[in-house]
Amino acid sequence: MADIISLPRIGDTAPDFKAVTTQSAEFNFSEWQGQDWVVLFSHPADFTPVCTTELMEFARQYDKFKAKGVKLIGISVDSIHSHLAWLQNMKEKMGVTIPYPMIADIDMKVSQLYGMIHPGASATATVRAVFVIDPKRIIRALIYYPMNAGRNIDEVLRLVTALQTADKHACATPVNWQEGEKVVVLPPKTVADVDERLSHKEREIKDFYLSLKELPR
Repeated sequence: MADIISLPRIGDTAPDFKAVTTQSAEFNFSEWQGQDWVVLFSHPADFTPVCTTELMEFARQYDKFKAKGVKLIGISVDSIHSHLAWLQNMKEKMGVTIPYPMIADIDMKVSQLYGMIHPGASATATVRAVFVIDPKRIIRALIYYPMNAGRNIDEVLRLVTALQTADKHACATPVNWQEGEKVVVLPPKTVADVDERLSHKEREIKDFYLSLKELPR
C-alpha cells in the first residue's frame, strides 16, 4: 500500500513548529508570524539551478510582499551549513541577498508536517510547495509544483493580493484578475438579493449570478 501523505488543507490551522533557520537558532513559527500573512515555500535542494532562480526572484520581489504585510520563509531538508553557504554563493556570484529566513529541516519533521515529501517524486527531498497563511494562521491556499518546473512568483503575489482583496471587500476575483481590476459580486442568496443586484446600473451585469464591480480607489 502506498504511503499516506498528511497534507494540511485549505481552512486548516497551519501547524506550528520550532526549527533552526538562517536568521535564528531558536525559531518558533507562530511567534515569528505575529499578525502578518505568510508565504511558506519549500524547494528540493540547495545549490540547484531552478531553486536558485526561485529564491532570487522571491528576494527581488521581497519589498512587494512586505508592503502587503506578507512574510516569506523557505524550507528544504538541507542543513543550516548548506543554507548559509548557498546564500553566500548567491550573494557573491549573483549579486542577490536573500532577506528572508530559510528553515533547515534536515530531520524532515516540518516537511512531513506540511506534506512536502512526496515519495513518488522523492523520498528524501521536498517538492515545490507553497502555503499562503493568513494572520489568524489559517491556510488560505496551497500550490504544488513538480521538481522540474519553477514557480511563477508573480502568481504567488497575485494570489495573496486576491485573497486580501476578497477579505477586505467581501467579494471574489475573476479569472486572470489583477490588482485594480473589477471584482465579482458574491452570488445572491434570495429573490430579494437578485432584484437588488440587477438594480445596480453602474455594475457590469452579465446575469443575476455574474456581476462585476469596481472597487473604491
